[in-house]
Amino acid sequence: MIRGVSSVSATGAFTFVLHSHLPYARLAGRWPHGEEWIHEAAVETYIPLLATLYDLKEEGIQFRITIGITPILGEQLVDEDVKDHLDQYLDDRINAAKKDIVYFEEEEPGNEQLRFLAGWYQAEFERVKDAFDNRFNRDIIGAFKRLQDEGYIEVTTCAATHGYLPLMASDSTINAQLKAGIRSYERMFGRPPSGIWLPECAYRPAYITETGRRRPGIEHFLAENGLKVFFSETHTITGGQPVGVAGGDVVGPYGEIKRRYVIPASSQMLVPERAATTFHPYYVSDTTHYPSVQQHSGVAVIGRNSRVGQQVWSATWGYPGDFDYREFHRKAGTSGIQYWRITGSGIDLGGKDLYHPDWAAYKIDQHAEHFAHLVGDELRKYNAETGKFGLVSANYDTELFGHWWFEGVAWLGKVLRHLASMSDIEMTTASRHVAQHPPQEVLNIPEGSWGAGGTHFVWDNNETHWMWTPIHEAEARIEALANRYDDPDNDEKAVLSQAAREALLLESSDWPFLVTTGQAREYAIQRFSQHLERFNKLASSLEAGTPDVALANELWELDKVFPDIDYRWFRTYQG
Repeated sequence: MIRGVSSVSATGAFTFVLHSHLPYARLAGRWPHGEEWIHEAAVETYIPLLATLYDLKEEGIQFRITIGITPILGEQLVDEDVKDHLDQYLDDRINAAKKDIVYFEEEEPGNEQLRFLAGWYQAEFERVKDAFDNRFNRDIIGAFKRLQDEGYIEVTTCAATHGYLPLMASDSTINAQLKAGIRSYERMFGRPPSGIWLPECAYRPAYITETGRRRPGIEHFLAENGLKVFFSETHTITGGQPVGVAGGDVVGPYGEIKRRYVIPASSQMLVPERAATTFHPYYVSDTTHYPSVQQHSGVAVIGRNSRVGQQVWSATWGYPGDFDYREFHRKAGTSGIQYWRITGSGIDLGGKDLYHPDWAAYKIDQHAEHFAHLVGDELRKYNAETGKFGLVSANYDTELFGHWWFEGVAWLGKVLRHLASMSDIEMTTASRHVAQHPPQEVLNIPEGSWGAGGTHFVWDNNETHWMWTPIHEAEARIEALANRYDDPDNDEKAVLSQAAREALLLESSDWPFLVTTGQAREYAIQRFSQHLERFNKLASSLEAGTPDVALANELWELDKVFPDIDYRWFRTYQG
């Protein structure tokens, strides 16, 4: 187990905060959309990340890192069908690389680099398969659990299906999303969570409805469920223009928003700049009035450090855009394997040069050392200016590493090595830092997200607004059904439970997100409509007094998520 790293000589603390999430795709087909999302992320990100962290542990490197795993992702990663299909996917990748070796020998006889790369990829896929099957015993979640139990990582949770909480019409839905997520976490990790990544970093403070009813802020629900800390974008803490993911100039799918839309001025968050800083956590107010330090929720918020965050996130000048790193978008027509490097700015895909792993490895070393020194400089400068012990929180999507930025996992491991050798930097986790350095100030957080413009635009715009009426109608129906059934028989309970699952799956923020990005528009609409139809059939059977248990059982076999769900979580919220 990792020993406590003394902060006596440290000037500040650092944590990576990685948010792991994928859309629900179990048994939803493979290419181009569906379960292959899980397979790609596991092969390119989750398994290599685990291998890197276990390597560090076994070498005696004392590190700490915060890793979020959404409940709906965790439910899929522990599913036996998903595991079997992941093994099949790895076998397919290995065979594809082998076939490329033969193809390149016959069709590209003079191209030694292509043949080398095909063999190199074969070895990479074989290493990942061996790690999955043997080192981690086909148990990705169990491997993360062991690291948490030994003190190396903190695993944070999320709302059950990544539901976009501020746009939910019913407090009972917010309550159910959180309780289902926490129950799932406890089943997988054997303890309650302390921290949470709010879906899309989306937050809403308390407000008074048009009918005069007071709706609590999101932090109220977190406090009630024992959660101590969440995360937000930089601008919600410091004010000013949205930056990072909210600014739109980023690697990965969030960057597609800026390329597809001109965000209306009315859909961009404009927060006056204020003296608050991301170097400290703050307690979040649970009142709409000016709070004193005694008037708060007991829940802390940690803001993303923009300077170190952009060093990775930025699509313009971040590390992932280095010309020697692997090109994400060009794939071989024979196998789908990516054999090319970024090469240069503005070069079209046909003009890309072949990838050289040794060139990339040299850049990984440079960039890891640069990042570690950047973290140290940020903390030392803050300490020198204020005399205070600061925190740098570097918040990213986990899938950015390995999937979008192929070299990212290796880079992250080297950063942890560098930081572990720096005695004036304390590596920590989110909840650990808040416990050791409790907030001294209270902050009102504005409504918003880390989506483009900092508002709800990505999830509620002209292309997605139609989705929210059926979501809100489903919220009202499941709440009424949960209120109605006090002592259901076995058939009624089975149908109520499955209706609750379908309601949660319907509410996933992924469906409007995928429509807005254009990544998988038709697929997202299909999945949204599917869960809506299933929910409506189940709800109608209950309302008619003829619960369709056969349908509920059939849908359970398709979904296989949240086995211990409690439909009563959807009852009218009394908190």
